[in-house]
Amino acid sequence: MLELGAKVVIVADQFEQKLPIGEYGYIIAYDRNADNVFNYVVRVPKANRNVLVPAEDVELEETLIELEVERIEREALIDYALATHNEQLFYRIMNGDKEEAEEESETQPTSREDFIRQVNLKAWI
Repeated sequence: MLELGAKVVIVADQFEQKLPIGEYGYIIAYDRNADNVFNYVVRVPKANRNVLVPAEDVELEETLIELEVERIEREALIDYALATHNEQLFYRIMNGDKEEAEEESETQPTSREDFIRQVNLKAWI
């Protein structure tokens, strides 16, 4: 649950209320009625009005800024990898660190006894 006074950005208009998508606002109240789908009352200064919005329609400004910074960082690393012809860096950025995690998890049993022990353990679970 977001705090009162938190600066949020309207990211969606789920119930087609003509919300100003992309505009910022401030949470001025909670709607605690269990029968109501709206969670917050948001003051939108640019539209000069208060709107009722569900939690899915708003996002904290800090969160959106962090996501944008990560996207820009990733694009800059891709550009650097392409400019320097660094294949390893490019593949690591594009695939993430999934390959390293998969290699670690796919350890082969060293002996026949270990293999039987692992099979019996999985069968017991």
